[in-house]
Amino acid sequence: LVGGAANGRKPGSWLCCPVQVPGPSGRCGLSPQSWGSNMLDVCFRAVTHLVLFYENRLKDHHLVIPAVLQGLHALSMCEVLAPGLAVSVLKAIFQEVHVQSLPQLDRHTVYSIITNVMRTREEELKGLGADFTFGFIQVMDGEKDPRNLLVAFQIVRDLILEGYVLGKRLAALLPLGGPPPNDPHCIQREDLIVSLRAVLASTPQFAEFLLPLLIEKMDSEMQSAKLDSLQTLSACCTIYGQKELQEFLPSLWSSLRREVFQTASERVEAEALAALHGLAACLSRSVLSSDTEDLLDSFLSGVLQDCRHHLCEPDMKLVWPSAKLLQAAAGASFRAGHRITSSVVPLLLEQYNQHLQSSQRRTILEMLLGFLELQQKWGHEDEGEALNPTQHGGPLLASAVPPTVRTGPTQLCLISGLLAPPNVQLVVDHLTRLVLHADDSQSWGWAEGGSQLGLVRLCPTSVLSAPPPPPSPETPACALGLIHVLLLSEREEEGRRSTHSLRARCLQALAAVSTHPGIVQETVPVLLQCLRQVPKGKAPRESSGACDVVAVCQSLQRVAVQCQRDAESCWYYHQTVVPCLLAVAVQAAMQGEARLLLEEEVLTAMVPVVSAASAHLCPELAAQSVSQVVPLFLDGEVSFLPQDSFPCPFQPFQVSGGSQRRLVALLMAFVCSLPRNVPIPQQDRLLQELLALSCSCDCPFTATAAAKCFAGLVNKYPPGQQLDQLLETAVNRMEAGLAEGPLRTQALALLLWVTKALVLRYHPLSSRLTDKLLGLLGDPELGPAVADGFSLLMADSPDVLHKGCHADVRIMFRQRFFTDNVPKLVQGFHAAGVKANYLKGLSHVLNHLPRPVLVTELPTLLSLLLEALSCPDRVVQLSTLSCLQPLLLEAPHVMSLHVDTLVTKFLGLTSSPAMAIRIAALQCVHALTSLPIPALLPYKPRVIRALAKPLDDMKRLVRKEAVVARGEW
Repeated sequence: LVGGAANGRKPGSWLCCPVQVPGPSGRCGLSPQSWGSNMLDVCFRAVTHLVLFYENRLKDHHLVIPAVLQGLHALSMCEVLAPGLAVSVLKAIFQEVHVQSLPQLDRHTVYSIITNVMRTREEELKGLGADFTFGFIQVMDGEKDPRNLLVAFQIVRDLILEGYVLGKRLAALLPLGGPPPNDPHCIQREDLIVSLRAVLASTPQFAEFLLPLLIEKMDSEMQSAKLDSLQTLSACCTIYGQKELQEFLPSLWSSLRREVFQTASERVEAEALAALHGLAACLSRSVLSSDTEDLLDSFLSGVLQDCRHHLCEPDMKLVWPSAKLLQAAAGASFRAGHRITSSVVPLLLEQYNQHLQSSQRRTILEMLLGFLELQQKWGHEDEGEALNPTQHGGPLLASAVPPTVRTGPTQLCLISGLLAPPNVQLVVDHLTRLVLHADDSQSWGWAEGGSQLGLVRLCPTSVLSAPPPPPSPETPACALGLIHVLLLSEREEEGRRSTHSLRARCLQALAAVSTHPGIVQETVPVLLQCLRQVPKGKAPRESSGACDVVAVCQSLQRVAVQCQRDAESCWYYHQTVVPCLLAVAVQAAMQGEARLLLEEEVLTAMVPVVSAASAHLCPELAAQSVSQVVPLFLDGEVSFLPQDSFPCPFQPFQVSGGSQRRLVALLMAFVCSLPRNVPIPQQDRLLQELLALSCSCDCPFTATAAAKCFAGLVNKYPPGQQLDQLLETAVNRMEAGLAEGPLRTQALALLLWVTKALVLRYHPLSSRLTDKLLGLLGDPELGPAVADGFSLLMADSPDVLHKGCHADVRIMFRQRFFTDNVPKLVQGFHAAGVKANYLKGLSHVLNHLPRPVLVTELPTLLSLLLEALSCPDRVVQLSTLSCLQPLLLEAPHVMSLHVDTLVTKFLGLTSSPAMAIRIAALQCVHALTSLPIPALLPYKPRVIRALAKPLDDMKRLVRKEAVVARGEW
């Protein structure tokens, strides 16, 4: 009967049928509905006799009770239990068994019996009425075991209609103690609290028992009891109504006010404010009749009476606690916000004019901001009663607006509807002046990064439709004023700031405000005009010309990222910027003038602009654009460019391409950022041209750009025979290039990028290419570059082969690469004569591996990492130190086994000629202090003496790390 689980059966299932026909799930193959009447009679009689037998055994010696309860538990799950037997079982347990004296497991069995009966015999239990509720209270009274309490609380939730009888006993369990020590079930205190809270907050009938207890526990000295009671009160407010709360409102408000005014814990304060918010929301939801008192109004009157006078105190000691209480209540509903805001905002404006110190005024303005933001939250709920903030203070608020702009919290001016159009223009003018004239970085960052952005979002028309800028570039009045200054920036500003600095500020500010489609259409042409000035010879100086172009490209990239939120702005930006960049670059490559645009630094800055402008296009528009860009590079089709009169054909893939080949970087940025479902015209031809260029070009920048573009397309290429043929051709080309000749470096770059593209998508050929790289580690010419290439394989690439450009990146590709190749690296290290390259490759792989994986493999690899610290290659040393520093913090017990070697190696590297290595070594010496103290004590005097020398290092950053590390030791 009770041992069926050992045979894979549910307890009680042996009673389903006198002749068992097991089905595939281990249960009886026949359902009771398919039995004959004789079989049913036999089962009913058998189960009835068993139930009566077990009920009588409850009267026997207490040593028999556990076995009897197990039998009844099995019978409670029987499907052929006759009507009335379940109720009879519960009555017998309630009358004959003293549950509180039973062991925990037997008490749990009783709760399980009750749960089974409630699930299958609900209608029969209704006949017991209050007797069942009383019996259950008897069973669970005094229960403290957390495993049993979780089951008991679930039963109570099912009995909630009779739950008013349980109120006193359940509420007394709050706060609950923690789980018993060494609890294998890992039941946490929070689990019990949440379970009990769900019961207490499930019906308003608990209110008369629970609320007095919550008030008592809020007044206690235990912080845990305070937190539990406040959180429970917040949960109850979502169910209770004003009828249940009315009697306790004064006491609740008194306790909540005290917790905010006198609290020593921010967490208690936050929960008290949340409970106050819940109380006000509960009162706001109540439906009032003509003869019913408005409890919300009287409650808020008491809150205002206790808090308003603190806002007027000269010392402002309790001004913030009072403001927090008022804001918590005001945020509960539209009515509450209207009541409190209409009383508090005029008072705050009056106090603003009475206080003269800037710190006090700033405090008042910050409080005012909070109330006005709440008013914005509810301002449109009822247009007929919505408050206009300017009605609260009239002239007072108008007089406070200009000082608000000057004293800091400009968010006050960014609330929609708060400022009249003239004042909006005043704020725009002030922020523009800050952009151009602020001497400190804080004011500049505040104006450029936050305030202008908010103003543009709320009032873009005001920013654009301001009066024309004055003749002097020193006082612009709008975003168009910034454009005016940018175009006239060759004039130095009173000798205080160079033209380059002024242009840079204007470029950043124009990018910051370009968040609205209308403004984007004004600012993007201006930024492109700045880019076109370079071919015309209007760059200020050749030395700073590259910096100016890079600054323009950075601003364009920022605008591109902001345009990605809106499909219309994204398409406008793409069709405006990408053709212009291509036209300017093509013109420079053909004419041979303005070589500035063909420099590696400038083209590298253009790549993220094109990529950001193309990555978020919809497939239809992306297909339209790619049908123009790819023919430009393959066939010289320039008709779609803004300037189509070029002196010679554009043929970047021809042998005579010369400087035109460098523009392949822009092609790479475009085609590699497109979604995978966008078809690329003439893709196979394009791949062949890129493959040939990457292996034959003597310019490393061009060859690498072509290799990146080829790898980016291969990563997205659909699997199949065509991809296999393409890869076989590429492998043959790479092997020929790596064999001999002057272009081995270019062939290696192609091998690295193609390997990365295949590793990311788990292509089978990736293992073959990785083995080829491992074999090249011993090459005297290419070995160091191959070792550095392992960093490329593991790290995220900023321009291609990442998720942002829709590359095929499989999860945990680093872990798979580590599992497949690190054993080969270790084997090659032991067999090689020159080990430095293997150490460098291993260090790069481990440095990019997720820490949890690295910690598990640390015991087998730590000896190699320690040997890498002795390698003369500085890259190996720095990479290894970067790998070891977090491991000292995450795996101290493993690292402590090698503490002698670690101390010696780290102290030796603190005298390295490279500043970066000295800093990293000192950080590792600092991290050593996380190891067990007994292992460190023998080395303490030695380390402290050795760290005296770095204290006198010539570099401040080294001295700073030495001070921190020596202090810890």
